[in-house]
Amino acid sequence: MRNLLIAGLLAGAAFVPAAYAQDAETTAPEAAAESTPESTGAAAEYDVDTVVATVNGTDITLGNVIAMRERLPAQYQNLPDETLMTGLIQQLADQLVLANSLSTDPDQDPVAVKLQLENDRRAALANIVAEQYMSEPVSDEAIQTAYDAQVEAFQPRPEYDASHILVATEEEANAVLEEINGGADFAEVAKEKSTDGSAGQGGSLGWFGQGQMVPEFETAVVGMEKGAVAGPIQTQFGWHLIKLNDTRESAAPSLEETRPQIEQQLRQEAFQGKLETLRGEAEIEIKAGEVPAAAVRDADLLN
Repeated sequence: MRNLLIAGLLAGAAFVPAAYAQDAETTAPEAAAESTPESTGAAAEYDVDTVVATVNGTDITLGNVIAMRERLPAQYQNLPDETLMTGLIQQLADQLVLANSLSTDPDQDPVAVKLQLENDRRAALANIVAEQYMSEPVSDEAIQTAYDAQVEAFQPRPEYDASHILVATEEEANAVLEEINGGADFAEVAKEKSTDGSAGQGGSLGWFGQGQMVPEFETAVVGMEKGAVAGPIQTQFGWHLIKLNDTRESAAPSLEETRPQIEQQLRQEAFQGKLETLRGEAEIEIKAGEVPAAAVRDADLLN
């Protein structure tokens, strides 16, 4: 339902002036800061029930507007407040006019609408619970414990520091190889002859692990000795001469490097635990076996 709503907002986002959309990122934060009650010290004289428009006797409240803004795509969130307020009120009014042309009594709404609203309500409530768990603070002790477990389970893998020279043909590669075998400096030849973006750094590719290079390149590097030059090696990019500068074993990342991922993981685990508890407490009986799977595509039932 959220995706459907966002798609609808995108389709109806014509109210956004092009100039505002272009400058939203640079102008909106300042505009928002200037207009907030907190920044001016003025007490808010409105609440969620404040009426901002009326359409054929039906009120549109500030709460309706805020709820719609909350679900706008990110590129519109930073538009100037006046643009958002005016545009969203107009969009809500247009929606109400269109909706009333089909139904003014919720009991008489099309089945598809009733079912969508049921799904949307469930999703909105479930999202609130999920967001509560995913925003909970995580203790330093829990993070350290999780990090220590990761370090203990870490398996070092070989890493390689290599340089290369890339040319278009095997003939060119062989000619360059003769220069290097004749005593030419690999890095200087790379700067002069290589067509790769690393040429300016003497062909240096820095450190990389297995799986980060195309298979032909990686196979050559893995079988090399430190200081050796291999090639020509053909890949999808052309013909390579490869020099292995050094090797090492990978090291576990530091706590600071992994802290955001660990925090996210612990929050996810806490949420998953809550979900499992609620599942265990609930009486859930799946009856999908009584309905053919193809029925999931029978949209005609909604009509």
